[in-house]
Amino acid sequence: MSVSRKTVLIILAFFAIYIIWGSTYMLNKIAVSQLPPFFLASVRFIIASIIIFIIAKSLKVSLSVTKKQLTNCTIAGFLFLTLGNGLAVLALKYIDSGFAALEISAQPLVVLIMMRLLHGKRIALMSYIGVVLGFIGIFLLVSQKQIITQEGQILGMILIFVCMLSWAYASIFAGRADLPKNHFVNTGYQMLTGGIMLGIISLLLNESWSLPNSWQTDVKWSMLGLIIFGSIIAFTAFNYLLKEVSPEKVATSTYVNPIIALILGWWVLNEHISLQSIIAAVVLLTGVYFINTKRVLKPRPIGR
Repeated sequence: MSVSRKTVLIILAFFAIYIIWGSTYMLNKIAVSQLPPFFLASVRFIIASIIIFIIAKSLKVSLSVTKKQLTNCTIAGFLFLTLGNGLAVLALKYIDSGFAALEISAQPLVVLIMMRLLHGKRIALMSYIGVVLGFIGIFLLVSQKQIITQEGQILGMILIFVCMLSWAYASIFAGRADLPKNHFVNTGYQMLTGGIMLGIISLLLNESWSLPNSWQTDVKWSMLGLIIFGSIIAFTAFNYLLKEVSPEKVATSTYVNPIIALILGWWVLNEHISLQSIIAAVVLLTGVYFINTKRVLKPRPIGR
């Protein structure tokens, strides 16, 4: 492969993890306006897992896993997708997509604190500064009167916080668990098991299931974007970048995604961006930068 072609691929891959991952908040917001949240997430991940398995087989990748690996994939799928993504989509019924993305950008802060509490991991000085800035940013974000006085906003914020706890614990678990070495196989089984559990919850909650021919056009396009671009293309780009560039550069999506989500929410969905939200974003993302300075937290494609 020539250098010029490789450079183009790297640029396209960064575009994928910056723009596509940042747009998933908007796409989920559009889709959940008509579809029940757990049904939506279940359909997305089950279909995406099937496509991933087809791609893996076409590349002659073995789909065989041990019983232990399948169990761990199921646990990770539950934490990342069933609990994490499912509740995030539910939260979008109550809060703006840009607001959700900003709150979720504090995930490295939650991971750092959880690792300290569960494993006694020492926190570096720069990370302490990041923790303080992170808490200030979150306070500025969630304390806005025009937000907390709106119906359902507090519930939405709590749901996002539970998602962050789930993703944080899942990130720690996945880093230590015996999982399939191949990224396609690992993600495929997590999406399949997580999607099935989402479907079971949807049935237990008596959500209304429907066929795509009854969906509105914008919902169809949103679902297609979530499956093809959000779950497959961006994930492939993510793994390609991990092999071609440093993890620190890949982790920059942590800062870019919420900004993209804010802009798309404002431009496409007419979501309001207050000055306090902008200030909170700057403070919060600066805190995340300080946390990532000493300890690189790779962005997780699973929960997107």
